[in-house]
Amino acid sequence: MSLKEQLDTDLKEAQKSRDSIRANTIRMLKTVIKNREVEKKGELTDQELLQAVNSQVKARKEAIGEYEKAGRNELAEKEKTELKILEAYLPEQLSPEELDKLVDNAINETGAGGPKDMGAVMKALMPHVTGRADGKTVSQKVKEKLAAL
Repeated sequence: MSLKEQLDTDLKEAQKSRDSIRANTIRMLKTVIKNREVEKKGELTDQELLQAVNSQVKARKEAIGEYEKAGRNELAEKEKTELKILEAYLPEQLSPEELDKLVDNAINETGAGGPKDMGAVMKALMPHVTGRADGKTVSQKVKEKLAAL
């Protein structure tokens, strides 16, 4: 079942069970996907769908941090609930060891010789880690490995 079909099915279930937070979160995600399809003027690929989910997960994490700093715990809790719902649509996250291995492969594949080659390494690596690892973590790992060369 594709991600879009899964979203449709889950939305119907959320509506039947009157789970308004889940239904609203799924509707919001479907809207983001639809807007991206309109911009692209076509269907999104699986990777682009994951990027859409990932962008929403990232937005929730940032909002949680801001709400907690401002002492708005009730809003932070709502965002945390939405975050859990969204994370269910992402593939299993990479372990640190798996990420290390993928970074090493990307460095070898691109023939990177130092920090100046970070762009090439990230370009080769991102298709393999999209939705499975946080971009900030990936970037930091690549920086560390390239600095050690």
